[in-house]
Amino acid sequence: MTKSIVPALCLAALAATVPLGAQPAMPKPGSKSIAGISGGTYKVDSWHTLVTWRVDHMGFTPYTGIFGDVTGTLELDPKRPAAAKVDVTIPVAKVTTASAALTAHLLRAPKDAGGKPDFFGADPAPAHFVSTGVKLLGKDHAAISGTLTLNGVTKPVVLDTMFYGAGKMPAMMGGSDGVGFTARTTIKRSDFGLGFGVPMVSDAVALDIAAGFMK
Repeated sequence: MTKSIVPALCLAALAATVPLGAQPAMPKPGSKSIAGISGGTYKVDSWHTLVTWRVDHMGFTPYTGIFGDVTGTLELDPKRPAAAKVDVTIPVAKVTTASAALTAHLLRAPKDAGGKPDFFGADPAPAHFVSTGVKLLGKDHAAISGTLTLNGVTKPVVLDTMFYGAGKMPAMMGGSDGVGFTARTTIKRSDFGLGFGVPMVSDAVALDIAAGFMK
């Protein structure tokens, strides 16, 4: 083996022990401490806010889909958390499932002119949630009451909400204050005129929400 090959092999062995692009770890900007929450008006972080829905399919499986591209605002004062207000809009037309055919079915137009679609139809109006009150259940837990408008029908709902994290983004990412929550509720789709397939497909729809906000 020549002398020129030996250093090359040594360098290759050393490189294999060091992860490519290794760099010092940066701490996460968000934390579970409510002390990290700053007051003001926030906008929905549309990239990282999801509304996941789940139904029972004929007693065989739970089936899940997602609404994304949510927009809206949150007004929050950490000294008066019960006075918080949230107003969000969910583009139903952008519903996503694991099956392209099922997604198309959810958004299918009526077969006959003037007919009623099985679910949302080809050009559904966005869903809209507006809070009407906040009841504190603990330092990081609250019940948020509000109205949900879906498929042209408005009904009261209550979101069981947990604080997830807050903090300031790194300067290289804009330095904005951020806050996030998770929430759960269950609605009856027949209440919103979406009763196709009940009870083969459950009337109850479980909603799991991950909501991020940035100032």
